[in-house]
Amino acid sequence: METLAEGGHSVHVLSRHAGMNMAAGIRVFPWEPARGEPPLESLRGAGAVIHLAGEPVAQRWNAEVKARIRESRVTGTANLVSAIARLPRKPEVLVCSSAIGYYGSRGDEILNERSEPGDDFLADVCAGWERSAARAEALGVRAVSIRTGHVLHPRGGLLRRILPIFRAGLGGRLGNGRQWTSWIHLDDLASLFQFAIAKPVSGALNGVAPHPATNAEFTRALAAALHRPAIFPVPKLALRLMFGEMTEVILSSQRALPQRVLAAGFEFRYPELAPALKRLLWGR
Repeated sequence: METLAEGGHSVHVLSRHAGMNMAAGIRVFPWEPARGEPPLESLRGAGAVIHLAGEPVAQRWNAEVKARIRESRVTGTANLVSAIARLPRKPEVLVCSSAIGYYGSRGDEILNERSEPGDDFLADVCAGWERSAARAEALGVRAVSIRTGHVLHPRGGLLRRILPIFRAGLGGRLGNGRQWTSWIHLDDLASLFQFAIAKPVSGALNGVAPHPATNAEFTRALAAALHRPAIFPVPKLALRLMFGEMTEVILSSQRALPQRVLAAGFEFRYPELAPALKRLLWGR
């Protein structure tokens, strides 16, 4: 958001927290995605809409949590598109977040944007999410769904949760470590969203770096970047006790490649894991 504002764009933010502090030039509007349409004033005059909202997946699941995960994405995106339909002047493009959970757990299979969806809960949610976004096409709005992998940054996502453990020298692979981790540096993901706005692309794009790593490889790379050992594997049983049903997501394997992203001409600043971690952790 700050990057867009600094680039001279007028930025409107839709948030559950309307009182949040933002940089100069950014207006904040309240919106609960699953409860109804966003205020039209927030969308009026927009050239592009970026949609990132969704209930966090990384929590212990029960029926209520799973319902919130689905409704915040599928219903929330449908509500956004309904509001866009009521605008006299439509934005040129809707760029909506999705996830590589679309593919389900596929072992060593190489996955590109044309691969079939999986058949588990998150795959079904992602497919519904993307269908909701694609309805914007009927309004003359170009729609893009970016299927993100693990977004790497020390202040959020996967790294924020595991860094304290690895810094203490207590890190290790999860389960057998053979599952694939498709990842992307936060700066590359931000650039990809801007790329999707500027370029004539539509449909699904895999928001992942071109070189995924197995969990064991990721573990070794992170430990090496921190100059710490990583010798304490976490067995599946321990993960199930901590996370319940979500354990299957933690241990899922998606070897996703950004085939359409590269074909469209996008250039990754951080295609390799070790340099990306070094930059994130040490700033160089």
